[in-house]
Amino acid sequence: MKLNVRGSLVALVTPMFPDGEIDWPTYRRLIDWHIEEDTDGLVVMGSTGEPPTISSADHIELIRVAVEHADNRIPVIAGTGANSTDEAIDLTLAAQNAGVTACLSVVPYYNKPTQTGIYRHFRSVAENCGGPLILYDVPSRTNVQMSVETILSLAEIDCIVGLKDATGDLARANELFHRLPTGFSVYSGDDASAAALILMGAQGNISVTANVLPRAMHQLCVAALSDDVATVRQLSRRLAAVNQALFIESNPIPVKWAMARMGMIQDGLRLPLTPLSAEHVATVASALQKAGISLGDLQHGARVGSA
Repeated sequence: MKLNVRGSLVALVTPMFPDGEIDWPTYRRLIDWHIEEDTDGLVVMGSTGEPPTISSADHIELIRVAVEHADNRIPVIAGTGANSTDEAIDLTLAAQNAGVTACLSVVPYYNKPTQTGIYRHFRSVAENCGGPLILYDVPSRTNVQMSVETILSLAEIDCIVGLKDATGDLARANELFHRLPTGFSVYSGDDASAAALILMGAQGNISVTANVLPRAMHQLCVAALSDDVATVRQLSRRLAAVNQALFIESNPIPVKWAMARMGMIQDGLRLPLTPLSAEHVATVASALQKAGISLGDLQHGARVGSA
């Protein structure tokens, strides 16, 4: 089994009203906008979508609506991981029934499983659900990192087709590229090192920055996939400050602040996440301005974000 999805895959925010209710009309508009801006794939209910605060019913509905509204215009990858193996299986089956292109399953968080536990967790999801299934390694959130040997063992399972690597560890990635089976897809989960990972052999980037600069991120991924190093350097310089600023506080706090100032969504987060701290506003605004989004646009709510 192989996953033929390449390029910039946006880690889509879940738009909410100020009271925390999901803004479904805006959700649909964001999907249309990303298609217009050449985003190569949608990743819904990943970390940026705030799944820990969203009920299972709404989690599944967000996936279903994305598939329905995208209407085969763009691949839809659904975050279906959980720290309970049974819950991960249930979410994965529901997403597959909705018609997603693939599922993205995070290393179980909080439980701190051993490498054996991680392997058995993903093997159980695969055996009960089939695929395509993308592993998601993000130790900054889970406090546990998959070892190279665990990834290689899981890659032997036919329906496990890829890895989202959010470690930013290029040395580990280099080892993986030399040892993973042909056809196994690797995606960056770290905007700052995404271009480097693609130049090394990754198929694309699952991006937070693409929420505000989708076309620029698409162009960066295309350049890296084409070994166009000069363009990679140019675009990387443009996006560097944004990539850093959007993680100045826990994701998706900064990116949601930016999108609200851009007139794309309303100010809506669910506790325990809180609005962007006042001390960081100037930093995020400056980074957006350096990337080509003017402060006037931010202040007046113009719909911007394209390259």
